[in-house]
Amino acid sequence: MTTILDSVDQRTRLVGENRLEILMFKLSKRQMFAINVFKIQEVVRLPKLTLIPQRHPHVRGIINLRGQTLPVIDLAQAIGMRPLEINEHSTIIVTEYNRSVQAFMVANVDRILNLNWESIQPPPATAGRNHYLTAITQVNDQLVEIIDVEKVLAEIVHYDTSIPANCLEDSLLEQAQGWEVLLVDDSSVALTQLRETLSQLGLKIHTASNGLQGLKKLKAWADEGTPITDRLLMVFTDAEMPEMDGYRLTTEIRQDPRLQGLYVVLHTSLSGSFNLAMVKKVGCDNFLSKFQPEGLVGVVRDRLSRGLTARPKAK
Repeated sequence: MTTILDSVDQRTRLVGENRLEILMFKLSKRQMFAINVFKIQEVVRLPKLTLIPQRHPHVRGIINLRGQTLPVIDLAQAIGMRPLEINEHSTIIVTEYNRSVQAFMVANVDRILNLNWESIQPPPATAGRNHYLTAITQVNDQLVEIIDVEKVLAEIVHYDTSIPANCLEDSLLEQAQGWEVLLVDDSSVALTQLRETLSQLGLKIHTASNGLQGLKKLKAWADEGTPITDRLLMVFTDAEMPEMDGYRLTTEIRQDPRLQGLYVVLHTSLSGSFNLAMVKKVGCDNFLSKFQPEGLVGVVRDRLSRGLTARPKAK
């Protein structure tokens, strides 16, 4: 058994440094894939697999791992490849995403690698399994494809983006009407979920697919001369993204006098004390693990409760 999860103190060392660690693995004989180490709890051989009726086609069954029942997802099949063969060498990667734990079956695990986010690039806009990628990188002249696990999970587990009526019946939330928000995330699924939920509050939505793109938009708006806090209610940013991560984006925002007053929410599939430590270190105003429609309403309400210096400018 290989344990991946480090202590909070150990893992915070990369925060603000625009770096990440990836676990590299194979789903076939040739192509190398990866996911972020921060999402991984451990890597083990596949325990006894129990079949369940009416399961999703990508779910091969369930396992009991130290008293916890986990679904086992065939990651190859989930991204459109041939299903993996189950044998004595079958390996699973146990991960936590969006406050849930699941196991992904892979062919074999290669190694952990520490990289700079600047070496991670968005996938090319082509057909095929790029639809399931958030990024690509080169390791020793070999292409490594970083999988959009949020998209994989969204196709297996339905996420409800609606806001309960009782949450909307709040006079404070009426003040959100007309304000703008910037959503920064490399997952198209995450951006869609955020947009569909926040638009119900009457907010105007802008998006960026990584921290560098988001920072450029913010600086361009600031260059127009109007105080950006007169226009933008808040920024939601994912943590791990190509070119510039959310931690570095927040640091850049706090270092720019024109942007430093922005309300920044770290919105990530990571959860727990680790991200609470991140929020404190880089200066975010709030933290929310994906995907919680009522929680999104809560952080918007928190922002509004702190008072607004202006009304949104008519566009």
